[in-house]
Formats: sequence, C-alpha cells, structure tokens
Amino acid sequence: MGVSGKGAGPMRDRVAFDAPISSPDGRGGVETAWEEQFERFVEVIYQRGSEGVEGARLSGRASYKIRLRQSAAARQITTDWRLRDLKRTMPNGNGGTKPVEYNLREVDAITDRQYIWLVAESGVAI
Repeated sequence: MGVSGKGAGPMRDRVAFDAPISSPDGRGGVETAWEEQFERFVEVIYQRGSEGVEGARLSGRASYKIRLRQSAAARQITTDWRLRDLKRTMPNGNGGTKPVEYNLREVDAITDRQYIWLVAESGVAI
C-alpha cells in the first residue's frame, strides 16, 4: 500500500485514486459514482509560471505535478480518474468537510522508469 518509513523521501502526501463507475439509474439513464482503487504516498509539486497555469489560477484553479512510484496498479490510472488528498480537506457545504479532490489532466507512465507523473488540477467540478 504505497511507500512509507525509511526511503520515502519527499513522498509524504497520502492520496487515493478513484475510478468512475457507471451503472443504470433505473430510469433509462446512467449514474456515475466513484470507486476507490488504491491509496499511495506521492510527492505533490505546485505548478507555477506558464500562461496556461496563470490563466487557470485566475479562474480559481491550481495545477500540481504529482509523482508516484511505478506499479501495476498505478499504470491503470487514466485522465478520467480523480485523485483525493487524504490529508487536506475543504468544506462540504453541510457544515462538515471532505477531502480535496483533483481532476487528472495528464498521465505520463512512460517517460520515467521509476515514477508515473501526473498533472492534477484542483478547484474544478469533477
């Protein structure tokens, strides 16, 4: 279940990866829910500087680069999945809190043999 203890280095943020699950809603439509696939420790790197990143920031969105170790489970991640930060929360609108959620914009599982690199964006409806 991820990396912990000695050798974890900067991978100290615990996140969960959720895949969309579609099922009939009983009225002829389709209902989509999220199902957790696995949890991992990752490194979260705040993105700044490019024109696209600055434009997103002005719209209330923030971009992050996420580094996680290669594994069979991690290689299943696609851009229709979401990432949930298990350490940080935000108000849920009912007086409670919920984990911060991120859309996955890019998945790079081939450039680096040790790590999978993701581009995640917060502040958007999932």
